[in-house]
Amino acid sequence: MVHEIESFFPIWEERFSKSNPPPEGDTWRSLLRPVYWLGNWQFACLDYFHPPLGLEYRCVDAEPFPPFMQKLVDQIEAMTRKMGGSEVPKDWKLNTCLINYYGSKIDNGSEVDMARVGDHKDSEPGPVASISLGERAFFQFVKGRPTDPRNVVMEQWLGDGSLLIFWSKKFKEELFHRVQRVENKTKVLFNDHLDDYKTRRINLTFRYVPDQYIFPLSKMPNEKREDINIYVDKLAEKSEFWRAQK
Repeated sequence: MVHEIESFFPIWEERFSKSNPPPEGDTWRSLLRPVYWLGNWQFACLDYFHPPLGLEYRCVDAEPFPPFMQKLVDQIEAMTRKMGGSEVPKDWKLNTCLINYYGSKIDNGSEVDMARVGDHKDSEPGPVASISLGERAFFQFVKGRPTDPRNVVMEQWLGDGSLLIFWSKKFKEELFHRVQRVENKTKVLFNDHLDDYKTRRINLTFRYVPDQYIFPLSKMPNEKREDINIYVDKLAEKSEFWRAQK
């Protein structure tokens, strides 16, 4: 599986764009880590998929899951339906995969640790499945103010090969989750094809986006296309799928 994942060429994205500028109090900034998406791509500058208001033109058709991944997804879906029962939506399926590359950025010859992600919720409906590869990550579910340690509801280390599945109103809607830090003990390094970055943990997060909200690139409004053309061009350098979309 690692060899196949290393065949992807992740990219850096900006959080905002011309049609989606930073809100008051925020700034223009890059994501903390490079990413790659399969199934459908939620470009950060399009503001992600956020039901019930942020629905259309957030998710763009992307490369399908490779066979090894689809086989794994089929097993996870069956397991989740068995465990989740009636809490799993009828039409739910894992049709989008975000690959996050946790590691250190090289800045003027020095390594800057970027291996973390702040408090957030996954807005896509239904269960979320997360697979960890490489170094262990310290993962938490929290409520309330981020800096108050009393607000930690659950925490655990996610090791190499671990699978985390979560659902329900509590874990999807009420609580936030975050990665506080990623160890650097085994000194594992993945081939991320990036000159300015060292990846020591890869995380695959599988979610569900209803099909009616996944748009081919050709159907995206002009202002949205202008926002993401720079990323599509970069992806097309290495991906036959993205070359065909241009």
